[in-house]
Amino acid sequence: MNTNHIKPIKRLSLRDEVYHALKKSIITLELQPGQRLSDKELADQFGISRTPVREALKRLEDEGLIGSLPGSSTFVAPIQFEEAKHAFTVVAALHALAARLACPIMQEEDIAALEAINEELRLAIEQGDVIQAIEADTRFHHVFLDAAANPEILLALERCVPKIHRLEVAQFNHVKGIGSVAQHRRILSALRNKEYEKTVRLVEENWLSLGELLTQPTEPR
Repeated sequence: MNTNHIKPIKRLSLRDEVYHALKKSIITLELQPGQRLSDKELADQFGISRTPVREALKRLEDEGLIGSLPGSSTFVAPIQFEEAKHAFTVVAALHALAARLACPIMQEEDIAALEAINEELRLAIEQGDVIQAIEADTRFHHVFLDAAANPEILLALERCVPKIHRLEVAQFNHVKGIGSVAQHRRILSALRNKEYEKTVRLVEENWLSLGELLTQPTEPR
């Protein structure tokens, strides 16, 4: 087992560090769906004891990214398309709520940030860089989330979003021409015109259309 994100850890919050490193490896498919995981091997790679590794694996299992079977067999959970459909419905509604809270109080610098990030997204898609594209898309929507300043929305999203990001990585070749950049431009236009309810609707549609495309029965890469 050899991945880019699993390296010796020197900082103190070992459980959290292991959790974030493993989650990133799962989302980016460095750890493949169905791949068996050994807490001993992972602990050796991280250069730590097994305890924080086991704690991180348990947290990831609670979030549906790790599975286990009797006899202590632990593995990366398979990508479940039906489960992802449900996740997209929730994520779309939460982002729409964030947009509704954020729109009336967003400033010109927020709109400028959205425009700059959307350009980064366009370049990443053109270059076929799935990780940069996902990160740019995440930062675009986080402008609304940050303006909304509602921590409960962030907590609710935390469980669903990693499943969606993993599916985006797996399906990138099928969806890289989806038109998210154009959808974001329509969101920006509505926001600039202070058409807040239209902005909210477009934000929700942006997520729902992505979900519809990603969960089509095509073979993940």
